Amino acid sequence: MELTGERRALRDAVRAAARRNPPELSPPATGPGYDPDLWRLLSEIGVAGLAVPERYGGAGAGPVEVNVVAEELGRLLAPTPLIGSAVLATQAILAADDTDACERLLPEMTSGRLIAALAWTGPDGGWDPAAAAFHAAARTGGGWTLTGAAHYVLDGDSAQVLVAAAAMPAGGLGLFEVDPGRAGVDRQAAAGMDQTRRLAVVRLATAADRPLGPETRARDGVDASASGMTAALARARDLASVALSAEQAGAAARALELTVGYTSGRVQFGRPIASFQVIQHRLAEMHVLVESARALSYRAAEVADAAVRDGAAGAAAELPMLAAAAKAYCSEALATVAGEMIQLHGAIGITWEHDAHRYFKRAHGSAQLFGPPSAHLARIAAAVLDS
Repeated sequence: MELTGERRALRDAVRAAARRNPPELSPPATGPGYDPDLWRLLSEIGVAGLAVPERYGGAGAGPVEVNVVAEELGRLLAPTPLIGSAVLATQAILAADDTDACERLLPEMTSGRLIAALAWTGPDGGWDPAAAAFHAAARTGGGWTLTGAAHYVLDGDSAQVLVAAAAMPAGGLGLFEVDPGRAGVDRQAAAGMDQTRRLAVVRLATAADRPLGPETRARDGVDASASGMTAALARARDLASVALSAEQAGAAARALELTVGYTSGRVQFGRPIASFQVIQHRLAEMHVLVESARALSYRAAEVADAAVRDGAAGAAAELPMLAAAAKAYCSEALATVAGEMIQLHGAIGITWEHDAHRYFKRAHGSAQLFGPPSAHLARIAAAVLDS
C-alpha cells in the first residue's frame, strides 16, 4: 500500500521518537513492561489517541493510521501499550456505547497518562466473545461483585484501570470498570516467551466500580447480549487483530532487512553467501511473504476504516473475515521469516548478542495473541460454510 503524505509524516514522526528514545528490548521484570518515556513521546505526537474520536480528545484517525504506527513499532519490537491500551481497551470502551465512560477515561488514555487493560480470556487463550467470560458478575446490594481470573491480559499488571468482561447472571456478557487498587484485585505478570510484550493474570474477587454500557446499567444484567457487549468485544478483538497483523508485518520486514544485510556481508568460500542461488531463493520467498502480509494487513485496515469511521454496512460485514485472515496469515508469515532469519544467521542468531532470537520469540508469542491462526482459519471456514 502506498502511504499518503500525512501517513508518511506519521511514520516518520514515530521513527524520530524511537531514535530519540530507543526502545528497551529487555524491560526489567519489576517495571511496567514498557518505556514510559518512549510512550510519552509517542503520545505527544498523537499515537495513544489515534483511534479516539476528536470529541474525546483523540486524533479521530482510523485503523489505517493505527496500522502505520503498529508496523513501525513492530519493526523495532518496541514494548509499548499500543495494542493493549490504545487499541484493544480503547475499542472495547468505545463499542460499549457509554458516553460517561468515554468522557472520563478516553482523554486521559489519549494523553498517555492512563493505561487501560481489557481482561476477558481464560487459560486456553480462546478470545471468543461468544464464550463465557472467565469473570462472573453477581448483584450485591446496589452494585456488582466480580469473581474469577483472566489470563494473557496485555499490560494487566501495570494498567491504572481494568476493563473486565464478565458473565452476567441472566446470560450474555457485561463490561465493568475496575480500579486495580481495590482490595480483592490480584495482578501477576506471567512468564512469556516474548520479553518485549508483558502479559498478566488478573484475578478478581472484588466489587466493580461501575458497569459500562447504558443498557447494562439500566437492565440490571437482563441478558447482557441484548446490550451488544458480545458484539463490542468481537469488534475490539477484530480491530486489535488488524493492528497486530501490521505489527507482525513490520517485524517480518525488519527481520528480512537484517537477514539480507547479514548474508551480504558473510563470506564463505570467498563469496558473500547472499550470492549463492539457494540463499537468493530463500530471501526471495521471505520477500514475497513480507509483501503479501503487509498487503493483506492494510486491506483489512481499509475495510475496518470504512466500517468504523464511515459506518459502511458492507465493510462491517466483511471486517470479521478479513481481520481473521490478516491475523492468521501475518502470524504464519512472521513465524516463517523469523525462522529463516535464525537459519541464515547461523549460530549468532541464537545468541543474546543478536536480535534474531527476539524476532523469533515475538513471532511465536504474537501468533497466539487474540487466538492462534487455527482459530481464525476456523472462523473463516465457518463464515464460508454459512454463506
